[in-house]
Amino acid sequence: MDLRLTEEQQLLRQAVREFAEAEIRPHVMAWDEAQAFSMDLLPKLAALGLMGIQVPESWGGSDMSAVAYCICIEELARVDPSIALSVAAHNGLCVAHLRVFGNEQQRQEFLPPLTAGRHLGAWGLTEASSGSDAAAMRTLAVQDGGNWILNGSKQFITHGRIGGTMVVMAVTDRAPGKVGHSAFVIPHGHPGMTAGKKENKLGMRASDTSEVIFQDCKVPAAAMLGKPGEGFQQAMRILDAGRIGIAALAVGLAQGAYEAARRYALERRQFSRPIAEFQAIRWKLADMATRIEAARLLTYRAAWLRDQKAERTSTESSIAKLYASEIAVRAAEECVQIHGGYGFVKDYPAEKFFRDVKLCTIGEGTSEIQRLLIGRQLIGR
Repeated sequence: MDLRLTEEQQLLRQAVREFAEAEIRPHVMAWDEAQAFSMDLLPKLAALGLMGIQVPESWGGSDMSAVAYCICIEELARVDPSIALSVAAHNGLCVAHLRVFGNEQQRQEFLPPLTAGRHLGAWGLTEASSGSDAAAMRTLAVQDGGNWILNGSKQFITHGRIGGTMVVMAVTDRAPGKVGHSAFVIPHGHPGMTAGKKENKLGMRASDTSEVIFQDCKVPAAAMLGKPGEGFQQAMRILDAGRIGIAALAVGLAQGAYEAARRYALERRQFSRPIAEFQAIRWKLADMATRIEAARLLTYRAAWLRDQKAERTSTESSIAKLYASEIAVRAAEECVQIHGGYGFVKDYPAEKFFRDVKLCTIGEGTSEIQRLLIGRQLIGR
């Protein structure tokens, strides 16, 4: 494994970084205060190829590698983790599910509008009573002739109110001891599917999160992705890859926090010299930089394995997600600490990184779930 980025990957990093600095940074706090994702950003993201990063060109995508995907998410998160989260959820969940498990007709119908930035994708697994225990979901799909009728609700859905296409998991077989879940693709505004409560979040506030309610929502049999009963395993495979994206997001957030802390430490003077000259601050910066580089390498390794068509990357994905998310929390905390009182006010980026970062240890599998998954692999279960 060559750890050096290719010239193409370096150019990609530069392009996404310049885009984030020009199109996102000036609006970060305004979008955060408004708790709204700017839909005006979609065609700009699409023009850079960021709405279908790993989708083949035949369906309108950019056909990039998994490592390139990590670079894109990392560079967006370095400036605004909220936007990176939306792009990661769109690409790594909804679009990925359609790309991997959709049939040709479903891909041709749904992927081009998503990759062109005409609308966002949403993905529905979590429910109020089934978070980490995803198999305990209650949303039910009952067959009715050539249709399926869905009833239930999904919780904490990224783009639940503004997503144009949603992939949703529902129970189709309630036989005891059987995980009979299936996946369906449903366009926004379909009769019987409505957005519920919009969440008022601690962080990642520019990324829309809400409840989605299904009430006698009738969809045709052609809306099912794959075969009946395959939905849960499909979801677990999507999460395997999706966790690499969240790891990249955490790396980017940590990098942004580190850069903000370093910049402030070089500018802030106390006792007649920059605080960066004090050993206590230098050691904080050194520890941050070391942990970030380790997290980046773990993340790129997991992505590289996917590019090599490794059969499963569950352990590597979980290790990368666990470590990157937890060191990002440390980096954001140290960023606030180095800023001192200024780290507690919105005039500086430290407090937003601090608010945003905690979701990295919760979304797409908590740190506890990652340790559970890693532990199972270690003992061969």
